[in-house]
Amino acid sequence: MPLYEYKCLSCGLLFEVRQKFSDAPLKSCRECGAEVTKIISQGGFALKGGGWYEQGYSASKSTPSCPASSTSSCGGCAKSAGK
Repeated sequence: MPLYEYKCLSCGLLFEVRQKFSDAPLKSCRECGAEVTKIISQGGFALKGGGWYEQGYSASKSTPSCPASSTSSCGGCAKSAGK
């Protein structure tokens, strides 16, 4: 179940609630009973360690140049095949 953050418009309390996608958003503060608003917070998704970014998109590694840039065709080049 997703974790949602809410902020009370009266007392300023920030709190988290686990809710199903189908659950209605909360309307009142659990401390003072005033109106609350749902906060857009940072997601929990993070890419860690080696993998696709370091191997395919990292600026620190040099990208092999395409031989087709200097000639009209390049045999089995993936770029020329549209891959």
